[in-house]
Amino acid sequence: MKYDYLIVGAGLFGCVFAREMTDAGKKCLVIDRRDHIGGNVYCADIEGVCVHRYGAHIFHTADEEVWQYAQRFVTFNNYVNSPMARIGDEIYNMPFNMNTFSKLWGVKTPAEAMAKIAEQTAPYKDIEPANLEEQALKLVGRDIYEKLVKSYTEKQWGRKCTELPAFIIRRLPLRFTYDNNYFTHPHQGIPVEGYNALAEKLLAGSDVKTGVEYRTFIAENPDIAEKTVYTGAIDEFFDYQLGHLQYRTVRFEDEIIDTPNWQGVAVVNYTGDSEAFTRIIEHKHFTFMQGQNPSKTVISREYPTEWTPGMEPYYPVNDERNSALFQQYQELAKTRPDVIFGGRLGNYRYYDMDQVIRAALDAVKAEKTPSVIA
Repeated sequence: MKYDYLIVGAGLFGCVFAREMTDAGKKCLVIDRRDHIGGNVYCADIEGVCVHRYGAHIFHTADEEVWQYAQRFVTFNNYVNSPMARIGDEIYNMPFNMNTFSKLWGVKTPAEAMAKIAEQTAPYKDIEPANLEEQALKLVGRDIYEKLVKSYTEKQWGRKCTELPAFIIRRLPLRFTYDNNYFTHPHQGIPVEGYNALAEKLLAGSDVKTGVEYRTFIAENPDIAEKTVYTGAIDEFFDYQLGHLQYRTVRFEDEIIDTPNWQGVAVVNYTGDSEAFTRIIEHKHFTFMQGQNPSKTVISREYPTEWTPGMEPYYPVNDERNSALFQQYQELAKTRPDVIFGGRLGNYRYYDMDQVIRAALDAVKAEKTPSVIA
């Protein structure tokens, strides 16, 4: 069977592209090497609890078109991301706000908090940060850096803050209100029907095959489609001929606990160095525990890990070396006008969910618009 598009990867980019092209009368085949659709937003049922299998996914956006688009397929609850940070026996609110400053210093007003931060950042205000540590000290001072930034960042990147480039934290948001909402976007929530339902509705009308490796499949079906939409790693597509792009990956360790509510919130960051994991997710709280097993809960500890070829790539390492290498792969991609590269791995950048949807809609628009050669 001949298709208009072979879409490699059933994550959000591939799903949205398939939906739009199917609605335009095109025939799409979507394949994925995993045994499920949805990519990293996929959710698994464990003991009657909806578990975000590849880490917490909270939809948030300021893009009105994307918000309206997503609501065509699912209904969002009013979940607000209000994570906590734990170091030893101390608990702090995230992001850094008046609740954080009050617990840290005993201040009561924004003016008092600003004065404290100004006092702590004063020794660094005239320096040009040479690394992440100096950048953080210049932005927030030593107390916040030592308790809430340093060890968490070192666990996340697997390197000392003095060895990390300053640009990783160009800014650390400081909010002088008693508002624990992590995101500032006007729209936020979790699909009531679940992310799996979103993927299924986006792929309705397309042919889908899971557990399929692209290399094997295309070798056996070289003329399966007019064009390919590739959302895997761009360096893998080109057989790493220019070298490997670098990533960080994450290992998830699940635990089923015989209690209805274990930590009282969906996300707790562990910012000390006494734990190897960076955070614990308690999945029931994404749905306010509604429709979930009333007697058990599931938590997931997240362990950032150095990526090696063959492992699941999560976070692109967008330093100077990798950015330059990606640009070389982009030039190589121009030799394949029959392939559209998209998504987190195809574009080698970290995307929030709304950004993935926006990128896919833009790719569809570009594909539908004939190029004009002057």
